[in-house]
Amino acid sequence: MSIKIIGAGFPRTGTTTLKKALETLGYKDTYHFKDLIANPKKLKHWKELEENGNTNFEQLFDGFQATVDFPGYPYYKILMEKYPDAKVILTKRDVDKWYESTLKTVWKAGPQTVLAKIVLLSKMIFNTSLRETFLCIKFMRKTYLKKQFSNNFASKAHAKEVFFKHIENVKKHVPENKLLIYDVSEGWQPLCDFLGKPIPDETFPHLNKKENFHEMVKGMIKDAAKR
Repeated sequence: MSIKIIGAGFPRTGTTTLKKALETLGYKDTYHFKDLIANPKKLKHWKELEENGNTNFEQLFDGFQATVDFPGYPYYKILMEKYPDAKVILTKRDVDKWYESTLKTVWKAGPQTVLAKIVLLSKMIFNTSLRETFLCIKFMRKTYLKKQFSNNFASKAHAKEVFFKHIENVKKHVPENKLLIYDVSEGWQPLCDFLGKPIPDETFPHLNKKENFHEMVKGMIKDAAKR
C-alpha cells in the first residue's frame, strides 16, 4: 500500500482532526503518533529514518495510506522522494495558540513530578510494553522538542521563529500544485477541493483539544501497561 498523503505540519496544528478527516474521506489508515504508541516496535524504523535517511517503508507503513503529525512530519522531503505521487498537507494555526497549546501538552507529556517518575520507572522494570511506549515518547522529545527547536522551546520567540521557518521551508520544497496549506477551522471545503473528494454529509471533526490531551496520554500509558 502506498502513501498518498504526507502531513508536514507540527503537532498541535490540528493533526488529530486531520487524521480523522482523511480517514472519513477514505484514506484508511492515516499514521499518527498514536499509531506509533499502539505499535511501538515500529520505532526502529523511525530511528533508522532519523539516523540514515532510509528504512523499510513497506513495513513501516503497512496498512496505511497517509501520515500526519509526528513522527512523520520531519521527514516530509524523504517521503516525497519515496512517494512522488503523494500530496502534502501543511496544517497551521495561530502561532500564539499553537505555542500555548504545545507548552501545556506535548512539552509536559509524561510524568512531571519526581515521585511520579520513580513510580513509573519501577513499573517499567517489569513491563516491556511500557518501556517501549516511553522510548517512543523519548524519541519524540529528542527529535521534535530538542532537535527541531534547538532544545530551546521554552523561549516563545525562538519557538515562533522555528514555526514560521518550517512553513517557509515546506513552501520552498513542495511544488505548489501538490501542497495544501490548511487550517482545520476551514472545514471540509478546501481539503476536499484539494483531494478531489466530495464533501461528506457528516460534520467536520474537531478533536484532541488541549484540555483532553493529558487524559489521552494517561490512557495510552494504561493501554501499554496492559499489553
